[in-house]
Amino acid sequence: MTNPLARFEPFPEPPALILEYIAERSAEESVVDGPAPWDLGALPAELIEPMPAWLDSVCRWLNGRYAWQPQDVIPPCWTEHEGLAYDIAALAFARGDAYAEAGSAVTWHEQYNRFLTRMNNTLGKAGDECRVGKHEQRPARFQLAAWPALANGDAGEPDRAKRVEEMAG
Repeated sequence: MTNPLARFEPFPEPPALILEYIAERSAEESVVDGPAPWDLGALPAELIEPMPAWLDSVCRWLNGRYAWQPQDVIPPCWTEHEGLAYDIAALAFARGDAYAEAGSAVTWHEQYNRFLTRMNNTLGKAGDECRVGKHEQRPARFQLAAWPALANGDAGEPDRAKRVEEMAG
């Protein structure tokens, strides 16, 4: 008789470069004082470069294991939704820590359910279209454009927008 659990696929491993960075940050005598690897907007270019492919494999894994209802599907345009990208990164890194103990794994699943709620709140009705590959620009873009520019110019916004575009490929 074949073991029915043998077909279960493991969670995608973070890229080697990211694992090395995490190890360097957590070493007792570390000289690395960089951002947390799940803080996508703060990562240097060499660390952000492997993230989209890994996080995409994480999304595919999550969808394949947990998305039994349409509203649970992470849309293929997740990189176009900056908030989702941050959430997915945090959830992916938290999973590695969570599976060190059974109770923590249960907590991770509760975090995953909260992620689904945030994702659906973020996507709103547009989520249905995104999930079938029909992404449109942010519905609230016109409201955000109404904010006046900062006196010194909004220097951070173009960089942030550029980084999200780079993640999207």
